[in-house]
Amino acid sequence: MRAASDADLDRDLVAEHEHLVSHYNELAELAGSLAHEIKNPLAVIRMNMDLLAEDLADAETPRERRARAKIDVVHDQCTRLENLLNDFLKFARVRSLDLAPANLNEQVLSVLRLFDVQSRECGIRVLPHLDNELPSVMLDRETIRAALMNLVKNSLEAMPDGGSLTVITRITRNGVALDLIDTGTGMDEPTALHMFDAFYSTKDGGSGLGLPTARKIIEAHGGRISVQSDVGRGTKFTLEFVTPRRI
Repeated sequence: MRAASDADLDRDLVAEHEHLVSHYNELAELAGSLAHEIKNPLAVIRMNMDLLAEDLADAETPRERRARAKIDVVHDQCTRLENLLNDFLKFARVRSLDLAPANLNEQVLSVLRLFDVQSRECGIRVLPHLDNELPSVMLDRETIRAALMNLVKNSLEAMPDGGSLTVITRITRNGVALDLIDTGTGMDEPTALHMFDAFYSTKDGGSGLGLPTARKIIEAHGGRISVQSDVGRGTKFTLEFVTPRRI
């Protein structure tokens, strides 16, 4: 009787889990559809603001100049909302991961190359220390690169006056890990506690979805992300991935 009871409980838990997943997928799909519907009229508004700006390109009277300034404000806010919606769609998008054995070092190097020019222009030294013996892990190359891009971008933006970004890959007891260590402005405790909350941002014009999206992607891979930060000293992100036994 005990075994039968446990089996019934397991079935109930599985059914409840499937119901929650289905409900979440429906909400995510609805949110994505709503964001698309908002983007369309927003694009029309911005396009008409561009046309009005062209009509007032040679504004001469004070009234025309005031109108042009108001048009510029509306245009800038439309652009900001479009960027926010694009970030939201990336965050809310639900899709199956195309997992395949991959080397984390290769994904890290491909992302660092994308930021090579920006880091040099900002006076930031990128110091990679990648373990050549790193075992393969199951990754979706497209989404993991998106997560790494968000994290590297965040680190570079934290060093407006230059600094260094140390990138380390290493073998752990259960798999592999990646450390991103910058010498930037760092974060206080309240900011560090909320940095993975959707729409939380301390940057002007930031959507507050870059880091939550990165965490969502990493956790979808069965991994975890943690952060350590000190104001004025810098921030360390650590990503951990489990190595499946079949690899």
